[in-house]
Amino acid sequence: MGTFVGHLVPGLALTLLGLWHSINTITAYALKGSTNFTARFWYPFNSPFSNLKYLELIFILFFSVFAIFMQVLDFPFLRLSFELDNFEHASMFLHLAIFAGFTLSAELTHSLERLSGVSGILAASVLGQELFLLHFHSTDHVGLEGHYHWLLQLIVLVSFVAALAATSFPTSFPAALVLSTAVVFQGCWFMNMGFMLWVPEFVPKGCKVQLTESSMHSAVACASHEADLRARALANMQFSWILSGILILLGSLCLKLVGKYSSNVDLIKYEQLHSRVPDVPIAIDGFKEVHT
Repeated sequence: MGTFVGHLVPGLALTLLGLWHSINTITAYALKGSTNFTARFWYPFNSPFSNLKYLELIFILFFSVFAIFMQVLDFPFLRLSFELDNFEHASMFLHLAIFAGFTLSAELTHSLERLSGVSGILAASVLGQELFLLHFHSTDHVGLEGHYHWLLQLIVLVSFVAALAATSFPTSFPAALVLSTAVVFQGCWFMNMGFMLWVPEFVPKGCKVQLTESSMHSAVACASHEADLRARALANMQFSWILSGILILLGSLCLKLVGKYSSNVDLIKYEQLHSRVPDVPIAIDGFKEVHT
């Protein structure tokens, strides 16, 4: 993952996955309301083709297995790699594959409703292991790169806590929404790291990309302490700006989806109530006839 592509591709996948969960979480809450809402750790893909129902879980499973092979084969050089950091990255995807494989198996055997708690625990373990391996990474991320990874750990920590909360309190809409939002944030931050740390044109002023092992692996070094402080401050502002953009998008989705589906739900309730009105006089008339 220590390349531009190694951050861009997983980041894009996480962003799309988080957006998919955010939209479905808000929609489910708008349709079911606060009393009937239940958090889900995967959502079926509704299409005319029934085989695509499990598209999300299949995508996560195959992407995780593919990523593990790419780490072991040291993409893009396609050679067996026994580097410790590659195995650490592969271990992160291993836990993701375990979650997707178990959840898909439980769904296919029609036992996920009873095992939803286990699926939630496995989802939390994915984020917990990611946080653990990031914090105790064998590659010593120092300087500007270390600061970006420290901010990444904050996002993963929030995701981990939200996953535990959604598992422990499955009817909590805020916990489910924070989890999906944090996944979007993590994906966006991955992509931002790829540009800011591996594309020379985006490296902050006063810093430069230094090649390490090959042309694909690099690190950012700043020429002075002032340049390093300026680059860290820029990273902090990027963190805030990206979060602000995600929250604006999230608020817009809430207003749009809740407004759209709540009106439909109110209309259905009104029609159901209106259809029962003619039955009331009949019941009253029958009651009078009995007593007369």
